[in-house]
Amino acid sequence: MKQYLFAYGTLQEGRAPAAVKQLIEKLKPLGTGYIQGRLYDLGDYPGAKPSKSPHRTITGTVFELPDDPAVLRDLDKYEEYSKGRPSESLFVRKKLPAKLSNGQRLTCWTYFYNGKVNESLRIANGDYSAVV
Repeated sequence: MKQYLFAYGTLQEGRAPAAVKQLIEKLKPLGTGYIQGRLYDLGDYPGAKPSKSPHRTITGTVFELPDDPAVLRDLDKYEEYSKGRPSESLFVRKKLPAKLSNGQRLTCWTYFYNGKVNESLRIANGDYSAVV
């Protein structure tokens, strides 16, 4: 069964730091997508928080993950997500629907920021490329 990832920050092509660049090259980009949520500028990277409002969306890239469980484990390490200790993780990985710009809908893994956020740091248009 195919798995997908919605990336909205440093996991996107062209924004990946050297530490994960080779990992990102293993992902197959499917195009621009959108999820419901709020996006915050945390300095060196953005952080997403879920939202129930359909008017709050985050822009990112939808990727197809390769059929290799090591890739998702390596992404978890990069995002400082521990499946066994989610409350202690910097980001938590959750599945939710994403809509591609062509209208296709896919259920994607997404990393949500697990810390507190300052509302004044919210990226109003939900697009990290507007900040960097």
